[in-house]
Amino acid sequence: MNPLLKTLMQGALKRGTLHVTWADGTKTTIGNGDGHEANLNFHTKAAEWAFLLNPELAVGEEFMGGELDFLPGRPIDFLLFVNDNWRGKRPTEWMEVLARLRYLKRRIVQNNNRFRARRNVAHHYDLDERLYRLFLDSDLQYSCAYFETPESDLEEAQWAKKRHIAAKLLLEPGLEVLDIGSGWGGLGLFMAERTGASVTGVTLSTEQHRVSNERARALGLAERAVFELKDYRLLDRQFDRIVSVGMFEHVGVGHYQEFFQTSAKLLKPEGVMLLHSIGRTDGPGSTNPWIEKYIFPGGYTPALSEVLPIIERSGLIVTDIEILRLHYAETLKAWRQRFMARRDEAAAIYDERFCRMWEFYLAGSEAAFRSGDLVVFQIQMSPKQDAVPLTRNYIEAAERAIEEAGNEGESIRLAGE
Repeated sequence: MNPLLKTLMQGALKRGTLHVTWADGTKTTIGNGDGHEANLNFHTKAAEWAFLLNPELAVGEEFMGGELDFLPGRPIDFLLFVNDNWRGKRPTEWMEVLARLRYLKRRIVQNNNRFRARRNVAHHYDLDERLYRLFLDSDLQYSCAYFETPESDLEEAQWAKKRHIAAKLLLEPGLEVLDIGSGWGGLGLFMAERTGASVTGVTLSTEQHRVSNERARALGLAERAVFELKDYRLLDRQFDRIVSVGMFEHVGVGHYQEFFQTSAKLLKPEGVMLLHSIGRTDGPGSTNPWIEKYIFPGGYTPALSEVLPIIERSGLIVTDIEILRLHYAETLKAWRQRFMARRDEAAAIYDERFCRMWEFYLAGSEAAFRSGDLVVFQIQMSPKQDAVPLTRNYIEAAERAIEEAGNEGESIRLAGE
């Protein structure tokens, strides 16, 4: 047992129940029994010390290496227990010092110039396509879904997300749309088929670029849905609409001005842009060190207070903001459950360490959206005040029209099958 760690945990973790098994086999129960229940088992004294010195990094690392586990529960149980106790403030002064240091160096870490941006994207998005097909929906949507009812499944919620975004963009046949960070092409193909728009998608992922164009050809949409392996900063023509879903998290705080100024330049004078991005509710901060090191190097989820002043200086007007609460928690829960159901297949593609890393990533992300400080922002912008209707009624009307346009076929909805 590590007496110092035990004392700190007893002082910081007061709500719920945590059953700790130390490396020497002794057991300790921490908490008041009112809240989440979890288990934490240390298998080495080194893991205890690593947890003491930098828990935000060490928990994930030691779990990946098998030096600690959460049996008979899962990582999600422990992470929800921690969030319930740490909400709003880190429990020790040392952890606050580490957080301030990460904040001070964040512009260096997030310096996503064209070379580093492509390298960082490859780290996560150029993994084997088979991995993503294990847990994503049939359309390979790798961003927050839109759960219209508690009964909605992942397929329905991802469909609703695409429809909701297309409605906010006020799409019509013949409009030219730019999709910045186009993923595996699902949203671009949806917009091209359902609304008759012409879509140009740009991505830095070679895997996503390949899959997107293969899908466009298979669906007979290659003339109206074109996907390019290109940095959005290299584009030199204007579009009627711009959409960006799940890409802004990879821009980095030092490049926000560049992003919005470039977007303003690429958008026609009466155009509309929609930005869909993870954000934080507790003000500016820094990226979790484990996530930054293993999952999204160079990534950062902003606070609205960091984004809105830069939009104001870019020449764009914010015409609408919607906050999606808990939708991503439900999305990640579905992903985690689907991944765990096919975990053996993931291990055959990679290995056990990778599977433990991926499980911890999905669980940690779900916990952050369910009981932490993360939400999703949908920010609608335009160079003109009157580019969109005065009330939000048009969104529902546009969604109905998109549904009616698809009554004759469901090719996009099943494109990944």
